[in-house]
Amino acid sequence: MAKTASKYISFDSDGRLFADETVGVEEPAAAEASENPSLKAAVAYALDAIVDAASALPENAAALIAPAPKAAPVDPEEATLTVGCDVRSTIGDDFAVTATEGADGRPRALVVASAKNARAFVGPMEQAGLDVVFATVDNRSLDGFARRQLPTYNLGSTSAAVSAEQLSGNIYTVLSAAKECGASLIFIDSPTAALAEDEYFLRHARKRGLRVFAPAAEGTQLMGWVELLPAADGLAVPTAAPWESAAPAAADDDEGPTHWRRCHACKLFFDKEEIISEGFTCPACGTLQRIRSDERLALTVDAGSFEEWNAQMADSNPLDFPGYPEKIADQREKSGLEEAVRTGRATIAGLPVAIGVMESGFFMGSMGHVVGEKVAALIDRAIEERLPVVVFCASGGARMQEGLTSLMQMAKVSCAVERLGRAALPFITVLTDPTTGGVTASFAMQGDIILAEPGALIGFAGQRVIRDTIKQELPEGFQTAEFALEHGLIDAIVERSQLRSVLAQILALHAPSDPSRIVTYHSVMDALEVGAGAYGTVSVAPEARMVGERIRAEEAAAGFLRKVPVVGSLIGRGAGESTAEEADRRELDRYARREARRANVSADAAAGSAWESVQIARNVHRPTAKRYIDGIVEGFIELHGDRAFADDGAIMAGIGWIAGHPVTVIAQEKGATLADRVARNFGCPQPEGYRKSLRLMAQAQKFGRPILCLVDTQGAFCGTEAEERGQGNAIADNLVFMAGLRVPVVSVLLGEGGSGGALALAVSNRVAMQEHAVYSVLSPEGFASILWKDGKRAPEAAEVMKMNARAVFEGGIVDAVISEGEGPAHENPDEAVAAVRDYVREAYEELADLTPDELIAQRQGRFARF
Repeated sequence: MAKTASKYISFDSDGRLFADETVGVEEPAAAEASENPSLKAAVAYALDAIVDAASALPENAAALIAPAPKAAPVDPEEATLTVGCDVRSTIGDDFAVTATEGADGRPRALVVASAKNARAFVGPMEQAGLDVVFATVDNRSLDGFARRQLPTYNLGSTSAAVSAEQLSGNIYTVLSAAKECGASLIFIDSPTAALAEDEYFLRHARKRGLRVFAPAAEGTQLMGWVELLPAADGLAVPTAAPWESAAPAAADDDEGPTHWRRCHACKLFFDKEEIISEGFTCPACGTLQRIRSDERLALTVDAGSFEEWNAQMADSNPLDFPGYPEKIADQREKSGLEEAVRTGRATIAGLPVAIGVMESGFFMGSMGHVVGEKVAALIDRAIEERLPVVVFCASGGARMQEGLTSLMQMAKVSCAVERLGRAALPFITVLTDPTTGGVTASFAMQGDIILAEPGALIGFAGQRVIRDTIKQELPEGFQTAEFALEHGLIDAIVERSQLRSVLAQILALHAPSDPSRIVTYHSVMDALEVGAGAYGTVSVAPEARMVGERIRAEEAAAGFLRKVPVVGSLIGRGAGESTAEEADRRELDRYARREARRANVSADAAAGSAWESVQIARNVHRPTAKRYIDGIVEGFIELHGDRAFADDGAIMAGIGWIAGHPVTVIAQEKGATLADRVARNFGCPQPEGYRKSLRLMAQAQKFGRPILCLVDTQGAFCGTEAEERGQGNAIADNLVFMAGLRVPVVSVLLGEGGSGGALALAVSNRVAMQEHAVYSVLSPEGFASILWKDGKRAPEAAEVMKMNARAVFEGGIVDAVISEGEGPAHENPDEAVAAVRDYVREAYEELADLTPDELIAQRQGRFARF
């Protein structure tokens, strides 16, 4: 039987050699092999077969690739290269294959390989007839011998942001290298390398007539190679090499320009499509990418709803700065933008909003006269039309070329923000990368609610200036959004993909009263789910009835609440205890036993005694405020920070819906696990916690929102740092401000109500206690120690102090005692939560008809009688 010599080497699915090209195989055996289901779908080629066929490559490549003029980039971080309508390549001549050959006419190949593999490739590839160029990084990817003996192309240098693997796996870098060295073939040394599995790379290489090969399996580099093709072009056991077939027709999406965008962090270029598919994050370093105003608007507002205001304004050059008008003209030509901010009107989930988007790509978003004028005009028109204002900030600060005129824009816009505040319209700012200088020191930080994107640079002075001033290295993460959140300077960090939802809920919570429709949490979520234009107009009565039915149905089902996913800020209902939760419970039990031994006070208590209530109120498994917020408040968005020093985890505050009405919620949160309790200081607030609560109360009053306070604390934190930051001042400020609040305030004591730390959230129109909560001037241990010099008499002190709920109610201190169900709240938390929810709703209904003056008079009269 005749034998046939094959150029193809096949491997089974485990990478084992199936047929050898140098040893002929009989035809029946080959047929039998083809029927073996374990064979890989692709065929591996010997090196000489690739070289033989490469002679036809230049003609194919020439048919696919043609020179095309470059278009001016529209963004400093983005290069757009156009091609003629009859050309398949979307990069034109920038990466066109010129099919350079060596002096002896050999086809040139670029090899992207590790140092250990590169040296082994030299002999076989040269023997096969390839003119080989090896890619290096920092000129150190190969050993000394290889660098001396082999032609190389340096892909670039590594940095703190870019590793050698990221550089050698970057599409733009490798395509550039192939173009510069004139390679028509690319060899990758592993079938699992990043480029070998990168669809974008394979697609770009295919468009440009570049052939990409990888070993058929790990460890088979010298025996057989598989051509890597985009998924759409995948071939199953072909009878001829791909380049021996007619070139495939261009797909529809192959037409038009390729937009190469450079990451501002690692400086590598990527196909814009790839960046978008990664959620606008860099595929190499993971940095969230800066985006243009048109992209921002597309991600945020309802389609077709944006109406631009003041698109063009007269320029000014107050210093007659040389070349400034020309620089402005150049920026406009390069970016396609008029100025560093765009403003207008739009809708988000059907809710109208005045919106401004700053452009970091135009003079780095610097604020000159035109920027200040456009933002101020945006706010003034919003006041006229009674619209909330949202501004996306991205700026390097003041525009130096305009001198003091630029500086005055900070004051101009601040005056406009003050007018907006007087009109009781919300001002929401979103800090994106970068937000610095004069914009940070003015309207960016003047928002009623300040959101930020993850990792955004946020600060006033530049880091270089700070380093030079203090002569020290700055801490990791300095001047980031995360740093700002930790230090209480912003309300929340929101993932870019969730900003539209979060903004819609915030706008809904601040929507004006409209007799033609009621805006609710559910109606906004429905609008977000079904898209713009589905936000309906409904009558009051049916809507109110529908909302009530939905709320009741959801509560009865005890299912998860739909929520707006703010980073680290939203609360969803628990789905039951997991193994980890059981471990947390055991850890809390051990902690409670240690604390009891340390106190050396008997935990035994008579049924119904005040000491029993103390023990139950302190039970480490008792539901914390977070659980009650989860069960009472829909769409809760936690707002952080005192805007001055820090965010105190002992105070959880935010906005949401109760029974279809917007509310502000302020709670003392102890934490559900031991680690959480440590992070939250066991529910003992610091001064910054009380200042956060004061800020949220002022915001609630500004927008007419009722306030719910959930009290559960041993007392305000006692420590040197708390005293240094004015613990007494903070509590005093809360007391006097609450006394004059012009909105309804309801407080519920959930567990411990210790001294002034509890009272700071309980100067309210209605005050209630749960059945097993306690309220006292100080702890029973402290009372016994001070008055009787014997802390062991704490159980006796609890009775004398009349601190249990029934005694406090009989003394007229609280208005109601709320049942916890058949047992304490930690035994039946759902019943306890439902009882508190019902009380809060009834209390608000009772207070709804009181005028602001009547609310103040009722509240102050309540405390005047004690």
